[in-house]
Amino acid sequence: MFGRKVDDVRVLGIDPGLTRCGLGVVEGSLGRPLTLVDVSVVRTSAQLSVPERLVTIEKGIDARLDEYRPDAVAIERVFARSDVSTIMGTAQAAGIAMVCAARRGLPVALHTPSEVKAAVSGNGRADKTQVGSMVARILRLDAVPKPADAADALALAITHIWRGGSQARIDAALAAAGRRTR
Repeated sequence: MFGRKVDDVRVLGIDPGLTRCGLGVVEGSLGRPLTLVDVSVVRTSAQLSVPERLVTIEKGIDARLDEYRPDAVAIERVFARSDVSTIMGTAQAAGIAMVCAARRGLPVALHTPSEVKAAVSGNGRADKTQVGSMVARILRLDAVPKPADAADALALAITHIWRGGSQARIDAALAAAGRRTR
């Protein structure tokens, strides 16, 4: 494997969930082809207590952070659904992901599902099949990553590289402009 380019960023995308937590590591920069580094799903059994399931998720995230050493972590922002138990599990898994990143001093970005869909497919209302197909195309993969949680995690990482990187440049330009006007 070739070394990282100087301006490449490595992002761990996390699609939080209590039963399946998608983890995808993507590397690259805006305007250049992106590279899949790793994709996986941490699964937990409904037979375990919620605290035990959260520990399993934490260990899985920590292992990816230790192995792949990302520059940033992108997590799906929890949004309201009709099933409160689903919201709670997703929010708990997202909280664990934030803690794992914060322990390492990594920047954390939260991206909404519609933002991710729009970034990878051009349509904020795209379905999972469209998102998965575009992830495979963007990363030049032979097949769509399965399950959908894996593809969603990669889509989060892609979104952050494309949108997070441009936002960082905008912030830097604004900060530099502010220094010039003082």
